[in-house]
Amino acid sequence: MLIGSSFRMEEKTYSYLDFAKGVCILPITNENKIICLRQYRHPIKSWEWELPAGTIEGSSPIEAAKTELEEETGHVAEHWLELGSFYPSPGSTTEEIFLYAAAGLTETGQKLENSEQIELHELEMEEVKELIARGEFKHGAGLAAILRYKFMTD
Repeated sequence: MLIGSSFRMEEKTYSYLDFAKGVCILPITNENKIICLRQYRHPIKSWEWELPAGTIEGSSPIEAAKTELEEETGHVAEHWLELGSFYPSPGSTTEEIFLYAAAGLTETGQKLENSEQIELHELEMEEVKELIARGEFKHGAGLAAILRYKFMTD
């Protein structure tokens, strides 16, 4: 239901950031645990709880997701579930992030870039929910992936 709307067409200067598209993956182990990252983020000078994520560089979203999962967690997945996409900040950027859940994981070994500092943690979904509830898990794409997964599978 539209409550109210008013549009006036005036020419305005509008600035926004043109971002690359990205991916975020919810990795689920064979024991139904979530592989979460603790990653150092220099802009905020803090270790943050996150899910594997990255930019799409010349490939499809699913191929980028497979690459990021293996690079950051050292796992490949047999099963992939598309969770849709979202716009993290549509008022100021063009960024779109594609979300996936990955299961049937096989370990291959991390392939980190030399600038990445990442610790891996296997957590029960209940532990992830507690991190979210306490405000300790602040990764926007990770929050979106977890929310979409819960709504699609519960």
